[in-house]
Amino acid sequence: MTGDQTAELVYLSVIGLVLAFWLFARTRLRLGQTMQYLAVWGLIFLGAIAVVGLWDDIRGTVVPRQAMFDTDGRIELPRARDGHYYATLDVNGVPTRFVVDTGASVVVLTQEDAQRAGIEPKDLVFLSEAMTANGVVRTAPVRLDSLAIGPFEDRNLRAFVNGGDMNESLLGMSYLQRFDRLEISGGRLVLER
Repeated sequence: MTGDQTAELVYLSVIGLVLAFWLFARTRLRLGQTMQYLAVWGLIFLGAIAVVGLWDDIRGTVVPRQAMFDTDGRIELPRARDGHYYATLDVNGVPTRFVVDTGASVVVLTQEDAQRAGIEPKDLVFLSEAMTANGVVRTAPVRLDSLAIGPFEDRNLRAFVNGGDMNESLLGMSYLQRFDRLEISGGRLVLER
């Protein structure tokens, strides 16, 4: 528990105690009714604490991870809780989650995503290297039969498979530059063709 969370808990506890004391003082002659009120207020208080404590999880469930609006060739992606933008594209017909990465020059697949998309690990030849935030990694060039998001499908695209550990595939500029407009505004990433 962080210092801020401890302070919030103390603050909420003080408010709860003040409410309980006020209720007890107001209805001191009716002990049974006072206990019922305390029980109700206690449940409300615990419910409020639960909502505050679980808000990030609740918001992550309620807010869609990817919103697509294909009217007029437009796709909008909401910013995730971690500040990144994620998109699910079909790689060779297989849904694959990508981090939209304007700092990446190319499309980079994890080894697991590449295998799910039908790229055989035994066929990969890690000839090239890429400079990442974690240092130099070996990469294997591949050709994707198709890469599709919403109404847009591109064929015969060059990509790379990362030879190191990587949590998510990267949607780099070699793909993003296919869009006429890329804009970040109001917590949304807008792609238009």
